[in-house]
Amino acid sequence: MDAAQGFYGPLLGWEFVPGPDRWGPYVRATVDGVEVAGLSRLGTNWERPVAWTTYFGIESADRAADGVRERGGTLAVGPLAFDAGRVALAADPFGATFGIWEGESGDDKVWMTAPGAPAWIELRTADPFAAALFYGEVFRWDGRDPAEFEVRYEHERVVLRSEGHSVAALRMAHDLAPHWEVFFSVADTDATAHHATALGGRVLDGPADSPYGRVARLADPEGGRFSILAATS
Repeated sequence: MDAAQGFYGPLLGWEFVPGPDRWGPYVRATVDGVEVAGLSRLGTNWERPVAWTTYFGIESADRAADGVRERGGTLAVGPLAFDAGRVALAADPFGATFGIWEGESGDDKVWMTAPGAPAWIELRTADPFAAALFYGEVFRWDGRDPAEFEVRYEHERVVLRSEGHSVAALRMAHDLAPHWEVFFSVADTDATAHHATALGGRVLDGPADSPYGRVARLADPEGGRFSILAATS
């Protein structure tokens, strides 16, 4: 936990506040006082590598969990009470893991573009169209107000737009195991990538230009992979 905070704090400008420790040490990362991520310590008997988990907000974690099972996914944990909500951990039919989060009613939705906040998530999978059907049915993207959720195809990706923002994509990738990757917003991709190496991380790919801005794929000192994005104006 100390190593993770020592890396991500200076790199992304995060400050940390204690979180619930029901399952071990846990801290929340904040940007301008808004919670943007959580860091927890893996148990000694936990076989998963260090990784970021993408959580999708939903009105009912139980209903979403039922949808995962009904559509061929795997429910690994929960749903169960956690802090001020309910969570579950699951995998889609192709093996990509993700989380489900049901917050308390009345929770405000916050969209941030400030450096350090999550700016984009992307699923790398062999069949993005089949995956889009799975996630669309589990989270009911098609049954909502088009102004709230819109699914479109652009730049060789299935893209989810929420309230006018492009927030997620599903794209074809055969060279990697299916997984969700989080992109954190930064002011300068090249400078942040250089800073990551100075802090003990690695640059895995890029920096390079993309349709959504300049990106780079990084690994923290413990091997946790993530990407950074300096969005185009």
